[in-house]
Amino acid sequence: MQTHVKVLGVVYLAVGGCMLLAALFLFLTLGGVAGIVGATAEPQDAAIAIPVLGFAGTALAAFFTLFSLPSLITGYGLLNYKPWARVVGIVLSAISLINIPIGTVVGAYGLWVLLNQETERLFNNLPVAAPPA
Repeated sequence: MQTHVKVLGVVYLAVGGCMLLAALFLFLTLGGVAGIVGATAEPQDAAIAIPVLGFAGTALAAFFTLFSLPSLITGYGLLNYKPWARVVGIVLSAISLINIPIGTVVGAYGLWVLLNQETERLFNNLPVAAPPA
């Protein structure tokens, strides 16, 4: 199960990284659109549109950044076998089940890995039984 825990940790880091990239993309895209609007639109229209686009870009980037942090923290904790990471990973996996289709796969895999008795022993620093010969 050690391999599965490491894989799950990397998956959570990848999901968190993708969300950070999405946050950066939205922030830069809406900022660029605000710049284009400012350069091409009438001054009265630009005065209304630029703050709205700026606020929307910042809010969406903050939203995606905020929701990427649990995945990044959990991934780090799973890779280092932190006992709290197992609990947080179970919660995060259960929440991920509603994100069809990728989140469902990640959530189901996470629950399968983290609810396993061998994984529980691994995170509680108990000896893990040797596989049968």
